[in-house]
Amino acid sequence: MERRRIGTGALSVGAVGLGCMPMSWAYSGSRRRGEESVRAVHRALDLGSDLLDTADMYGPFTNELLLGRVLRERRADAFVSTKAGLLVGDQHIVANGRPGYVKRACDASLRRLQTDVIDLYQLHRADPEVPVEETWGAMAELVRAGKVRALGLCAVGARGGRRPGSGLYDGTLRQLQRVQQVFPVSAVQAELSVWSPEALTALLPWCAERGIGFLAAMPLGNGFLTGTLTPGEGFEPDDPRARHPRFTAEMMASNQPLVAGLRRIARRHGADVTPAQVALAWVLAQGPQVIALPGTKRERWARENAAAAALRLTPEDLAEVAALPPALGSWD
Repeated sequence: MERRRIGTGALSVGAVGLGCMPMSWAYSGSRRRGEESVRAVHRALDLGSDLLDTADMYGPFTNELLLGRVLRERRADAFVSTKAGLLVGDQHIVANGRPGYVKRACDASLRRLQTDVIDLYQLHRADPEVPVEETWGAMAELVRAGKVRALGLCAVGARGGRRPGSGLYDGTLRQLQRVQQVFPVSAVQAELSVWSPEALTALLPWCAERGIGFLAAMPLGNGFLTGTLTPGEGFEPDDPRARHPRFTAEMMASNQPLVAGLRRIARRHGADVTPAQVALAWVLAQGPQVIALPGTKRERWARENAAAAALRLTPEDLAEVAALPPALGSWD
């Protein structure tokens, strides 16, 4: 698989990584698929999808424990990315960026992951009660202590009814400018897909100008762009898509032209090419510093996603995607 750099140093990863959250958090049946998820991680590593993206809050904690089972045997094959800064309570999630907490969280993640170093440690959310420079400074100390190799930040934007160019990531850009003065940012993680391209306006160019890796989260639009979801089929109550405005039967039906366009392009590239692979190839085509992070808990999809790294879209394909109608419905 093609390799892409994380930051300006020597770190590199496969162009398509593996988002591990669905294995134990947020999606229906996640907690019942431990062995299947372990097989999916092994298959991803076999195929060069070596960036394993997790967080201490996924589960909470169980996602890192699951990955630890694989890393115990295959640490040399993996690039481990985890996150800190969010605490899961009974009814809500809160940010915690206190330096002492971040250091303790790192030690706990190292134990669960069964490793002595985290390749990329990301700040999941900035704590509004703690200057982000203080949190980032504590994370930088972890690098100097040899517990972490590089630092990243998860981008957050004000959601709802936004459009490209509307300043969605202005707050994140200000945070990035502040922490960059403390210690280099190696990667930024943010949503990027055919139906959610807002990062292309300012955030991705900011990263490209500075040689910062861009981790494209939700590149398949929470599964919608795979073309495997049927409008109106419904989701289990514990699945966040059951409450998501873009996943109502009406909005899913209205956004089918996006899937149809991806399917047309897929057919031109061969009978075995899928809309999901076209969606991932589009993400990768947005710049050499972009790494796609599709999430899955199934070996089959890990294999299909990895194969997308070899798909090269033509200028005509990219123009056709650009001409597709924008997604309808708010993203919250």
